[in-house]
Amino acid sequence: MIDGVIVTPLNQICDDRGKVMHMLREDSPVFLRFGEIYFSCTNAGAIKAWHKHKKMTLNYAPIHGSILCVLYDNRPKSKTFGHVEEYVLSSKNYSLLTVPPLIWNGWKNIGSETSIVANCATIAHDPNEIERKPFKDQSIPYDW
Repeated sequence: MIDGVIVTPLNQICDDRGKVMHMLREDSPVFLRFGEIYFSCTNAGAIKAWHKHKKMTLNYAPIHGSILCVLYDNRPKSKTFGHVEEYVLSSKNYSLLTVPPLIWNGWKNIGSETSIVANCATIAHDPNEIERKPFKDQSIPYDW
């Protein structure tokens, strides 16, 4: 596993009325601080990649649909430098994926309907602390 990345299985409480999907609590070992929560919707087959944050820790939870989330570690001093990892996230495989700063990440919607991923980020969005690359960027060793 890429250094600093954490996968936390999450609970869903279901009954005949529907369900409750837990995401993140203040007493969780992965909770650092609250910055903002947002929901990223991705159309079927679409790719949202690549980006990395300089300061923000991401806490992704898939609340609808299925995505293939890919991480790439190019931090020169990291013990997992050069590693690429894939995670299939869905409500059936319901987990919280915690991604530390400076890890390139992106995903592809691998389902047949729009996916919705919640992110409980540690800081509010700041366009000056994010770096982006196109999904076909050759500096990242991954072919979507």
